[in-house]
Amino acid sequence: MFFSGDSSTRKRVDLGGRSSKERDRQKLLEQTRLERNRRLWLRQQNSAAIKIQKCFRGRKAVEAEKLRVREQFFMTYGKLCQNVDRHCFGPDSDYLRQLLFFLNPQNVADFSALVETCRLLQRLINLFLVFTIFNHAAGDILSLFAGIEYSSKYAVVDFRVKQLAYACIQAVHRNRNQLKDQLLMTSDKSSTSTILLLETLAMLIDSRLPWSCKIVDYLLQRNTYNLLREIVLTGKGSVILQDCVGRISSLENVLALIISHVRQRSCVCPNIDPRWSFSSQILTIPFLWKLFPYLKEVFATRGLNEHYIHQMALCVQNHPNVLPDDMSTEFPSYACLLGNILETAGVSFSQSDCSFDMAIDFAAVATFLLEALPPMQSSNQESKGNSTVDEDEMMIGDEVMEKGLNRDLEQQISNAIDPRFLLQLTNVLFGGISVVNGSYEEGSHGKEVVAVGAACAFLHVTLNILPLERIMTVLAYRTELVPVLWNFMKRCHENQKWSALSGQLAYLPGDAPGWLLPLSVFCPVYKHMLMIVDNEEFYEQEKPLSLKDIKCLIVILRQALWQLLWVNPVAPPNLTKSTADVFSLKRNPLEFMQHRVSIVASDLLSQLQDWNNRRQFTPPSDFHADGVNDHFISQAMIENSRAHEILKHAPFLVPFTSRVKIFTSQLAAARQTHGSHAVFTRNRFRIRRDLILEDAFSQLNALSEEDLRGPIRVTFVNEFGVEEAGIDGGGIFKDFMENITRAAFDVQYGLFKETADHLLYPNPGSGMVHEQHLQYFHFLGTVLAKAMFEGILVDIPFATFFLSKLKLKYNYLNDLPSLDPELYRHLIFLKRFEGDISELELYFVIVNNEYGEQTEEDLLPGGKNIRVTNENVITFIHLIANHRLNFQIRQQSSHFLRGFQQLIPKDWIDMFNEHELQLLISGSMDGFDVEDLRTHTNYAGGYHSEHYVIDMFWGVLSNFSMENQMKFLKFVTGCSRGPLLGFKYLEPLFCIQRAAGNASEEVIDRLPTSATCMNLLKLPPYRSKEQLEQKLLYAINADAGFDLS
Repeated sequence: MFFSGDSSTRKRVDLGGRSSKERDRQKLLEQTRLERNRRLWLRQQNSAAIKIQKCFRGRKAVEAEKLRVREQFFMTYGKLCQNVDRHCFGPDSDYLRQLLFFLNPQNVADFSALVETCRLLQRLINLFLVFTIFNHAAGDILSLFAGIEYSSKYAVVDFRVKQLAYACIQAVHRNRNQLKDQLLMTSDKSSTSTILLLETLAMLIDSRLPWSCKIVDYLLQRNTYNLLREIVLTGKGSVILQDCVGRISSLENVLALIISHVRQRSCVCPNIDPRWSFSSQILTIPFLWKLFPYLKEVFATRGLNEHYIHQMALCVQNHPNVLPDDMSTEFPSYACLLGNILETAGVSFSQSDCSFDMAIDFAAVATFLLEALPPMQSSNQESKGNSTVDEDEMMIGDEVMEKGLNRDLEQQISNAIDPRFLLQLTNVLFGGISVVNGSYEEGSHGKEVVAVGAACAFLHVTLNILPLERIMTVLAYRTELVPVLWNFMKRCHENQKWSALSGQLAYLPGDAPGWLLPLSVFCPVYKHMLMIVDNEEFYEQEKPLSLKDIKCLIVILRQALWQLLWVNPVAPPNLTKSTADVFSLKRNPLEFMQHRVSIVASDLLSQLQDWNNRRQFTPPSDFHADGVNDHFISQAMIENSRAHEILKHAPFLVPFTSRVKIFTSQLAAARQTHGSHAVFTRNRFRIRRDLILEDAFSQLNALSEEDLRGPIRVTFVNEFGVEEAGIDGGGIFKDFMENITRAAFDVQYGLFKETADHLLYPNPGSGMVHEQHLQYFHFLGTVLAKAMFEGILVDIPFATFFLSKLKLKYNYLNDLPSLDPELYRHLIFLKRFEGDISELELYFVIVNNEYGEQTEEDLLPGGKNIRVTNENVITFIHLIANHRLNFQIRQQSSHFLRGFQQLIPKDWIDMFNEHELQLLISGSMDGFDVEDLRTHTNYAGGYHSEHYVIDMFWGVLSNFSMENQMKFLKFVTGCSRGPLLGFKYLEPLFCIQRAAGNASEEVIDRLPTSATCMNLLKLPPYRSKEQLEQKLLYAINADAGFDLS
């Protein structure tokens, strides 16, 4: 009854609520499961051990048997097979059966036995050829192996020949490092072991033999191409490529026989795994055709080339990852394959019987491989060398450049895609397509769609990799690419076939718009054509497209751009062309193409707008997107919004008046920002009227960029040294700006010259007139920017080619008539000259004539020794135009632009083309609308819109000449031109105030006066219309400065 210290008799209580029986049951089941798994593992372990032992014993037994057979073989036939005769190759002999059973290619004795066998076989065949009337080696080989009963013993014969052929390849492959100096030898070195083995293999797979198909199939199923690849790569490193020229090596002969087997009618070989095919294993060897020029000829034959290209096209669609591992980062397999097939494609396309299907397959394969290429260093450097962009901008993207292809491999690819190749490819693709409108019965379907899709996919990728200068001219002028693509696009647009086309272009996903791919190629090629076309061809001859077609093209481009940039945007809103952005986008082909089309379509539309500005052939509103509304305009005023980015990169989509409103709002915001910080004006100029340019130059250059943005007040000093009356509330500054621009841009001052149309451009010889000419150009850029910043219009008509420099644009031949019409006519004469241009004794030099001093300048390095010929005359013409329009004024334009951009950022100017920019600077050249001014006029001092004096005033002003109207406007506002958007935007609105309270004789004898800072006219109450006209004309022509105030 007392506790004994043993707790085992106490009842256990499970606080979890489960009984101990249930817990014991679960534990028992788990133990049982583990025990069962352990027994299963032991059985599997024992079974595996038994299999390993069985395999080991079997292998050991086979090796012992091979050793026994080898000993017996050498005892029977001799160490050097000296006891072998022709009967040993027959089906009843044990010679080949024993040799092929124990053969180990890495065993020296076995290898020697195989080589001697091949030597004996060739010796026997040669003897047969000597003693038979008909030299038919295939028949001799057949009789040697099968006797006269091949049909009854073909199974044994075929099996032995298969093994012998494969043994020859294996023997060379296994010993390739020891035989590397022999691998690429020619058949005349027949004593070497490698040549004996390979020549024997070539005899065994002769297409005339009945077993050839079986042998080739047997070899290919055992990845023979992979063995041959490794053999070639080993031998390649020990051979001089020049040694291969003109001679066919035994290895090359074997490859030629194997690849040409598929062309035989008797071939029934099934398709092999694409990973071990000829295309994957052999064509990916770098510079294959330099090693094997004969193999190139064989591969380029029509049936063969077409077969392998088709197989590659199927792989691209179904098995894209079939290529072997890259040899190195400089020699990726896909790039080596591309280089090799491009080299042979030129030969294939030059053949008259080249098929359309082959061209389609080739375009698909080449597009796939080109798209995988890294950026080509040679093309980047070439494009940089030909670029007109400043050096600072060319640095963009250099840091992200990764190590690319080997330079020789790049050269192989770029040289293969030459003008001749592109001409041949497009001729094959478009050969059956007429460029005459309405000649298609199938509309936008069938062969035409396939051809357009293949050509555009290939060219889209090519244009983004290779230097454009090498291929653009041939695409534009020597192929039917532009007319074919245009007729295709026009019919799709007119028949609303774009949506149905989306799923038919193989390169594009099904949901991509059908116009995307054709536009990606058409836009840059047609843009290139427009750079070379002259004005007569474009406007009069309507080449290459009619003006009616160009109107349709504008609609297509406008709608496409609006879809890409606003309706369904996919590409990032920032459409910069930096290298880093483009490389990241290339990972997504669809987004990259959308990005690309948004750029090239915008460039082309901008260029077409320039042509329309030179001579209008369509209303400017045709360039405006239909979807631009108040919401879009409000969004465009917000920095970094999509609408704002569109406005910067495709401004022509937005009406000019809307862009001017946005521009004026930007100016007003900037003025408000800098004007609100200054309670008192810090910058006050004291300007002598007779030295206005010198005073302005010294005082304005002393200001910082921050001070330039703030208000400036001016006090004029007349010729007597007396300060003129009047307090500058803005009107005197307006007068100062107009006077300074009139003086500085006067051609008599020597900084600017004028064209035949009296348009201003920098004087190329300004340095001969002013020592500080570049500083003055910087100053004048600042002056013009200040006028625009303050909303002051100045009467300075600039030449279009100079305004393009404010936008960092390049000028072309068609801009030359505005500078030098005579030179333009001479160049067009050269362009159309039908004789031998070299007889004109022209060289690549130009003579500059400034102020009677003539200097010669080379247009190209060594230009004095380069004669102009029919082949290079187009280059000569464009170099002349470039020299006159871009090179001569580059320094002056650069300094002018730097001064201009101190106040007006480039982004603001990019919203406008050159014609619109001139309107921003000077306003309309058509005077101003008197009725618009009357509608937006206030009255004070007792005047109102119905007052008889006001009626007389508007009648007098309406009858003024345009010159007097502009003088009046300058008299009351300080500027001879009104606001660009009308007098509604004049700040403050124009006001007419009664000059005195009564109409006494003394009062009405006074002249009208003005307060330009308030846009105010103080008009006495004249009694007659004649008196008012006389007094007003006198006042506006008095040129009394601000003394009348």
